[in-house]
Amino acid sequence: MENKKPTGKKNIEKRQPGIGLSAGVFLGILLLLSVGIAVFKMDVISLLVLCVLGTFAISMTLGYTMDELFDAMAVSLKNASVSLLFFIIIGMLVASWIAAGTVPTLIYYGLNFITPGLFLPLGFLACCATAFVTGTSWGTAGTIGIALLGMGSGMGVPAPLIAGMVVSGAAFGDYLSPMSDTTILASQSAQIDLYRHVKSMALTVIPALAMTTIILAVMGHGYNNAYDAATTNEILSTLKSSFTISPVTLVPVVLVLVLSAIKFPSIPALLLGVFTGGAIAVIWQGVSVTEFVNLLNSGISMDTGNAMVDTLVNRGGIQGMMWTFSLAFIALMLSGILEKVGYLKTLVGTFAGKIKNVGCLVISTYLTGIVGCMAMAEVYLSIIINGSLYRDIYKDKKVDPAVLSRTIEEGATLSGPLVPWTTCGAFMAGTLGVATLSYLPYAILCYLAPLISIICAFAGIAIYKESGKKA
Repeated sequence: MENKKPTGKKNIEKRQPGIGLSAGVFLGILLLLSVGIAVFKMDVISLLVLCVLGTFAISMTLGYTMDELFDAMAVSLKNASVSLLFFIIIGMLVASWIAAGTVPTLIYYGLNFITPGLFLPLGFLACCATAFVTGTSWGTAGTIGIALLGMGSGMGVPAPLIAGMVVSGAAFGDYLSPMSDTTILASQSAQIDLYRHVKSMALTVIPALAMTTIILAVMGHGYNNAYDAATTNEILSTLKSSFTISPVTLVPVVLVLVLSAIKFPSIPALLLGVFTGGAIAVIWQGVSVTEFVNLLNSGISMDTGNAMVDTLVNRGGIQGMMWTFSLAFIALMLSGILEKVGYLKTLVGTFAGKIKNVGCLVISTYLTGIVGCMAMAEVYLSIIINGSLYRDIYKDKKVDPAVLSRTIEEGATLSGPLVPWTTCGAFMAGTLGVATLSYLPYAILCYLAPLISIICAFAGIAIYKESGKKA
């Protein structure tokens, strides 16, 4: 018999974290992030690093080695590698579509269609379209949202109502667009194909879109006054002088939408959108090949002579996505440790057995998404952590992960702009010049979509088993 030589390493027995320690770790993370961001105005990424270090140290006291915890972080990052790649591609796509004149053309046509009597519903739909195409609620609010505020003020429409309309439209695109970073994160967090995630969300948000449009049309009926169109005309004139406005520039949008409809793989579809935009930028807009390649990384930087239009078009590029990329990267590291050591399973295990039906499961997921967003001041963190929290529960209940991905987006993405101290809420208030609590009552879609989803859950509508069949 061969004698085994000692390895020199002690086989340390790992201890399962108790409910007290698990709750303490989770609450500590929430407090550090929420107090650090809301009270002391600290940077969320730096705070996240501290959370990773603290959780790492506590986990080692339970018997986990440094190598095991590093491996856990690596596994989490590996599982989300596709979503991290999406951030890079989306940055390139936005830059490409602005250079091609695609985004400016959409804004130009949208502004031409808006009239005083239908300002609110058409402005809402214009925000929806812009956010869906660009995949960013922040970019929508900071571009067409600002323009709509200027136009609406001239019609006598209250600023909080306009801001709520803009936030609703921007949230729709950020929620549903396959190019949105939150949409990508939610699909990856629930471990589901991106297009299945989008299809699942469409079942509840499209009815909410229709209802919001009708409500805004009724609310805006009294604002059919004549208004000074100077601001709008100046924007239209600057866009037309800075870009070649033509239906040809919309080819990249049509291409990506068609490819999405036929379930073409998302990464190749988006890359085709990038290079189609590049071809139009070179041929139609007079951008050199060298300029186009450079702006894919740096984003658009141009002086149109109009400050508002500059805000509309100066964005995009790989570097423009690096903040989101680094935030997601570090959050995934934290999520890997929490999942490996079992803090999340311990917490969820205390109440999982009490969830009796799918309706209660959806409400629970939605509420923890909101609480996570409020406590962590970040939509991205809430999406990642709640995906980890509920994946096994949905699997045990044999509910399709498409329902999970949809619900964590409703809890996080749609509540983010309604919380004053989240990065999203602060951005919307600062950009639109309207306090979060002032526009909150008018962000109608942010309430309707979750409400419809909860009603459907209890009614057994749009709820699917893992096989894809209705529950």
